[in-house]
Order: sequence, then C-alpha cells, then structure tokens
Amino acid sequence: MSNITLGGNPIETTGELPKTGTQAPNFTLTATDLSAKSLSDYSGSRVVLNIFPSVDTGTCAQSVRTFNEKASELENTKVLCISKDLPFALARFCGAEGLENVESLSDFKTGDFGKDYGITFKTGPLVPLLSRCIVVLDTDGTILHTEQVAEIKDEPNYETALASLA
Repeated sequence: MSNITLGGNPIETTGELPKTGTQAPNFTLTATDLSAKSLSDYSGSRVVLNIFPSVDTGTCAQSVRTFNEKASELENTKVLCISKDLPFALARFCGAEGLENVESLSDFKTGDFGKDYGITFKTGPLVPLLSRCIVVLDTDGTILHTEQVAEIKDEPNYETALASLA
C-alpha cells in the first residue's frame, strides 16, 4: 500500500501503482454518455490517465483544465480523466468549462479500476475515492510513467508526465 497525506495527515491506499515498463491493467469504466469504455478502446493511441478524487474540488478541476489545454498539443494522445464521480457530474463540469480535449470516465459502478491500479483510499476521510495519480501509456498499453501525488491537495507534475511521451 502507498502512504500519502491529506493536509499532512497520513492516508493509505489499497496497493501500489503498476510498475513502469509493465502492461497497464485493463479496465471498464463508464463514460459521460453511460457507455462502457475499456483500455482496449484506446489501442494505438498514447494514453494519459489523469486520476483524481473528485472533479468538484479545486485541485482536481485544475488538473482537468490543465490536461485539456495541453492535450490539444499532443499528437495521437488521449487524456482520460478518471474519478468515482457520477458520469453526470463529469459531463456537467466539462460542459460548463468548455473542455473538449479530454475524456471523462467514472469508476463509480464497481470500483475495480481503483482496486486493480492500487489507488483506492483505504484510510482517511476520502474512502472509497481514488488518490491523485498520473499514469502514461504508450500505444500498446505499456506504462511509461507513473506518479502518485504525495500530498492529495497538490497538483501532479504535468511537465514530467508529458515529457515521458517525447
């Protein structure tokens, strides 16, 4: 399990992020139109998984905005913004913000994504949400970069994540 903090207070997750150089675990998540999306749907594209607790918090919302801006500059790359928020909340946020370069997906139905990636909160006030992480995949689903943000209130390192695609 990973040890991270929320406001300096220790929190544990259910496991560890998959290792760089390994195949990303497959997933089935719910899109904002309520369709099911799997990792295989993005085969042939590079993928950035922007994972966060809830789009209705300032840091999470900013990560979606930042990746939306930067995604427009990336060739053959999909940015998937993943949380346990209801698909309706994700659609509302992106619609109100005019965000069109990212795709929002929800782990609200089963929680399997969080379990398989080892990032579901095990302790603390945010149980059973997902911790703030970035996972970058190449076109065949191999993990190029991971980051689990040590302090939940902090933003991820966008530059390092995107540099792994160079």
